[in-house]
Amino acid sequence: MLVVDDNKVIRQLIRVNLELEGFEVVTAADGAECLDVVHQVRPDVVTLDVVMPRLDGLRTAARLRADPRTRDVPLVVVSACTQYEVEAGLDVGVDAFLAKPFEPAELIAVVRQLTARDDHGDTPVESRCPGSGPERAAHP
Repeated sequence: MLVVDDNKVIRQLIRVNLELEGFEVVTAADGAECLDVVHQVRPDVVTLDVVMPRLDGLRTAARLRADPRTRDVPLVVVSACTQYEVEAGLDVGVDAFLAKPFEPAELIAVVRQLTARDDHGDTPVESRCPGSGPERAAHP
């Protein structure tokens, strides 16, 4: 797992909750740092905040999708989930959305769905943002 968020408290919250569920987690403070470490870490899932310095989450997602080495890594946007964020996220190939604030159980459910999907085909993931349910979150 690679957790990308400029807010240290949010990074730690996500990291601790995932580690409690048995996931190995590496964190990055922004999209540029994510792109620096993603090839070393080879994460099963990447969580991305949208609003970050240097390189925001949506541009980071687009770069991850453009790189053959990271094209198929599941991406979760963890943000306020505005209509723009959801639409732009779908355009760049984000797999799931989780609205801040979120319950730890919601985070774990989304990550487990994505890791299971990776093992069992390309089934849609339930999204946790208003207006971005499975029919919107699924992409070809």
